[in-house]
Amino acid sequence: MEKDNQIYGIRAIMEAINSNETIDKVFIQRGLQGSLFKELETLIRKKEISSSYVPIEKLNRLTKNNHQGAIANISPITFYTIESLVEPILQEKESPLFLLLDQISDVRNFGAIIRTAECSGVDGIIIPKKGGAPVTADTIKTSAGAAFKVPIAKVDHIKDAVFYMQASGIKVIAATEKTESNVYQVSFKGPTAIVMGSEDIGISPSVLKAADFKAKLPLLGEIGSLNVSVACGVFLYEAVRQRMS
Repeated sequence: MEKDNQIYGIRAIMEAINSNETIDKVFIQRGLQGSLFKELETLIRKKEISSSYVPIEKLNRLTKNNHQGAIANISPITFYTIESLVEPILQEKESPLFLLLDQISDVRNFGAIIRTAECSGVDGIIIPKKGGAPVTADTIKTSAGAAFKVPIAKVDHIKDAVFYMQASGIKVIAATEKTESNVYQVSFKGPTAIVMGSEDIGISPSVLKAADFKAKLPLLGEIGSLNVSVACGVFLYEAVRQRMS
């Protein structure tokens, strides 16, 4: 966590939340007690901010200041709602391309995906409010600044985004090995959203079930999977190839 993106102390964090600062995640000391702490917990739940309970040793590593058992990570970007992201794009473009990230947890993978998304013409990225990687200085660096160029929206659950896309006339393609169809047999033309799953378990079952189409990458070697940012690049550039042809 970069020091410039830190808020430490329970009261300071509560004030930042109430002032509508874009808080990505709050780290809370495990076992913390007291009325002020309970007030912070309630506020975090109300605002649906991602949080994590950690040992005091981790907080001490994050800052040398008096953290009072809580440190918040401020996002360097402003997030959209899915409505404010998707609707203007649908009015401007006939065949937009969106990217849905289901619980991508590594900030460098996230940054690499954003960079590829910008290079391949993705119109917007949708991530969950909780459980995914935050936008940190490492994310920005790995994205080569693309995080400032591609709009990113947060939703309660990626399944909500899938249903919203479908209701808006956008087909949803899930990248998964749990299918017989490969990426070269699926059409990416027309309004499309591609779903990429987490590094360890892939796309959650409810999201996978809701998708319109499923596609996998043909793997010809002995290793059974690709890094998610690499796999995402293959899917996005297959979409580019089809749309250019």
